Amino acid sequence: MDIDKIIELLFSIAPAAIVGAIAYYFFQQHIQNENSRRRFLLQKDLQKETFPLRLQAYERMALFLERISPSKLLTRVNPTSSNKEDYEALLIATIEQEFEHNLSQQIYVSDQCWSITQAAKNATIQLIRKATMQENTDSASKLREVVLTELMEKPAPSNAALAYIKEEVSEMW
Repeated sequence: MDIDKIIELLFSIAPAAIVGAIAYYFFQQHIQNENSRRRFLLQKDLQKETFPLRLQAYERMALFLERISPSKLLTRVNPTSSNKEDYEALLIATIEQEFEHNLSQQIYVSDQCWSITQAAKNATIQLIRKATMQENTDSASKLREVVLTELMEKPAPSNAALAYIKEEVSEMW
């Protein structure tokens, strides 16, 4: 007789358990949907606020790359003496100063964009250092000439980085 009572109890509890399980499932689905909706709205609001900041950071990176482009850098930064080493140091210090001025922008641009920008900066410095080491470079004016001649043979390192920035910004739309 005890088994009959247990089976009868199970049959009377089973509908309540099924209804409870279904209610729990729908309640969980509702909570997940609400959390997703809140996350979406929060992300949308954040994006509305951060988009102008990101765009401004890309603009600053583009300006940095334009300013360190050797052809523009050499016309903007004039040698203080005829010593090629002094001019090399002045050019490199100018590049480093420009870079340090834009360090905070790395939080708004992609890691790859930041790496490419750093590589362009380093390649520009290397270009200047190689030109200084050449035997025929004996003065600051000759250093300018050698660097500009080098740029006629191949594009400036900042050109590739600038092209990457333009591509990345076009993907933001």
